[in-house]
Amino acid sequence: MSERLRVAVLAGGPSPEHEVSLQSAQAVLDTLPKDRYDAIPVIIDRHGRWPLDLRRGVADVVFPVMHGPYGEDGVIQGHLETLGLPYVGCGVLASAVAMDKSAMRRAFLAEDIPVTPHVWFTEHDWRTTTDPWSLVKPLAWPMYVKPANMGSSIGISRVTSMEELRAGVELAVTYDRVVVVEQGVEARELICGVLGDHDTPEASVTGELHVHGDWLDYEAKYLSHSEIATIPASLPARVSEEVRELSLRAFRAVGGYGLSRVDFLYEEGTGRLYVLEINTMPGFTPRSVYARAWEASGVPYPDLLGRLIDLALARSSS
Repeated sequence: MSERLRVAVLAGGPSPEHEVSLQSAQAVLDTLPKDRYDAIPVIIDRHGRWPLDLRRGVADVVFPVMHGPYGEDGVIQGHLETLGLPYVGCGVLASAVAMDKSAMRRAFLAEDIPVTPHVWFTEHDWRTTTDPWSLVKPLAWPMYVKPANMGSSIGISRVTSMEELRAGVELAVTYDRVVVVEQGVEARELICGVLGDHDTPEASVTGELHVHGDWLDYEAKYLSHSEIATIPASLPARVSEEVRELSLRAFRAVGGYGLSRVDFLYEEGTGRLYVLEINTMPGFTPRSVYARAWEASGVPYPDLLGRLIDLALARSSS
């Protein structure tokens, strides 16, 4: 019997998505095949303190199941690079670009990937302007106000008036100094998983999110017991194929590696698809749609984890 690989599963950290990360990590720890892997939980506390000195000799590969700032924005990835440890998922650049909703859209536009109309501005711009409407005047109501660097629907507001816009921006700047405001689009919300290396990534079947209300908020994603998605989605074959093709293009646009989940808006009336965002470390909880999309594509969860670890090791040896 061959020696088991030691897999350090990182979770927690100072991000507002600390609790979600713990849920994701527990699912990974519970599912990693015990005949192949020796899983080592590494829970970083809310102050960024580590429970052990992670280094070569302690683990063979790292699985950073961390969401949001510190874990999904290139910070942890850069730290692991300095340690010389193989790790699952996108590298420093792709993580940083994909986490920043403004930089991500600039990368998409450069590659002619369709995105919704939007603007961005800094907290300084907001505090010093004498005409707040001038910052968003290319858009129409409703709008969605978001901190540029945050996930899990944290800090997002749907706004339909200047009073609501002011409140939404004030909420967003508690999380980040850059604010992105998007044009609201009446559309179905779709997702697609990407898995693979830089050169030959694969796209999963398309899923559809069940949105009760104006958008799929944090409570619906992580606290509700209602079904949140249909996988595979009921769509025309042309639309499903376009989602998969755009997912691969978005992955390449940010320089993705390992995995990502790409989110879409689909306007049935016009047939238009918009890439909403790309998540380089999507949720791995039992309810999370990334693993479910790959399950529906013929890759069971344990095999998915194994492929991600193999990809991490292949990158480090190349």
